[in-house]
Amino acid sequence: MSNNTVDPLIRLLDAADLRPGAQELRARTYDLLELAPGTSVVDVGCGAGRAVNEIAEREVQAIGVDLNEEMISVARARWPHAEFHVADAYALPFGDAEMAGYRADKVFHDLADVPEALGEAARVLAPGGRIVLLGQDWDTFVIDSDHPELTRTIVRSRADMVANPRAARRYRNVLIDAGFTDVRVEVHTGVFSDAAMLPMLTGIAEAAFSAGAVSREERDVWVEDQRERAGQGRMFLALPLFLAAARRR
Repeated sequence: MSNNTVDPLIRLLDAADLRPGAQELRARTYDLLELAPGTSVVDVGCGAGRAVNEIAEREVQAIGVDLNEEMISVARARWPHAEFHVADAYALPFGDAEMAGYRADKVFHDLADVPEALGEAARVLAPGGRIVLLGQDWDTFVIDSDHPELTRTIVRSRADMVANPRAARRYRNVLIDAGFTDVRVEVHTGVFSDAAMLPMLTGIAEAAFSAGAVSREERDVWVEDQRERAGQGRMFLALPLFLAAARRR
């Protein structure tokens, strides 16, 4: 099977995973799961499977699920010793109370029905099991630009294309509403100042143009500004990441 349709996304995810501080943040999500050796955890929206492999190194049975068949093919090729399934967040392939932990990283903004997904998380978690959610708020991308009003338009337009762009800021309340207890929230900000994340910036500008939010000329002017900044080591992108952890009753 060809993975051409996911290659650009994988390259972007790999670049983000290897940024300074990214591994430490992933490790923080694993710590918050509070998993004992030999217990099981599901990583929902596992992508290419890096987190599944890292969790498994903690002597935990880590299982990755993702709706994208090509992503799962990549994950299986990269980590042949690990377990991966094609499945979505609303119908996990596990029995009731089978998991000690549930992790979802940059997933819930793509879910139209967060309460349904949390209901499924509660179903597969054993009493006392831990849930950890990590993600960005799509309205709070902070980008330095010579065109601040145009930047606001581009960021807002891109956020409007996401199924649930403000899911991360709502983690605490939706977890409470779903019956989880001991809810904690942290904010970790990723700062990017070189060309590694330039494709992300050009991508949101292209999306805004495709949606008709900006003209071709506005897109080109904004992208050129960001390319010049990246080439000079003066690009600035800050992404606040919201991390929530809670316990199933």
